Amino acid sequence: MTNECKQQFTLRISQANKTEMIVILYEMLLTYTEDAKNALKEGKLQEFRDFNKKGRACLEELIASLNLEYEVAVRMLSLYLYCNRELSKADIRKDAEPVEHVEMVIGKLHKAYEELAKQDESGPVMQNSQTVYTGLTYGRNCLSENLADQGVDRGFRA
Repeated sequence: MTNECKQQFTLRISQANKTEMIVILYEMLLTYTEDAKNALKEGKLQEFRDFNKKGRACLEELIASLNLEYEVAVRMLSLYLYCNRELSKADIRKDAEPVEHVEMVIGKLHKAYEELAKQDESGPVMQNSQTVYTGLTYGRNCLSENLADQGVDRGFRA
């Protein structure tokens, strides 16, 4: 994952509601699985293992966000645990096929949660973050991002 991609995810996280956070975690996981497959193709085994580890960290966050009082959450848990096992299997066997299984499962969940996110009108999870406006000014080959409220609390409450 490039630094630019990390910055985009960070920006989106600061402005996301609960459903959008899940969508972002799925996208991060899919990015790490794609990076892992590319690293394996290039013969970079340590990078492959590192990307798999980061993908499993995304899965751990998804697991931690489940409310197991609901039946659907229990079913989601079983899918997440399956994906975690597949990434572990890929790491042990140094094989991309289990990673592709994860991409298939998470890809379908991602599409479903994107639709749910369109219906979720709740506010951002992070209440005290800076407001970011993109595209108000632009250069020859890039968009500029402007931060509002820079002098106010910077995310901390007194």
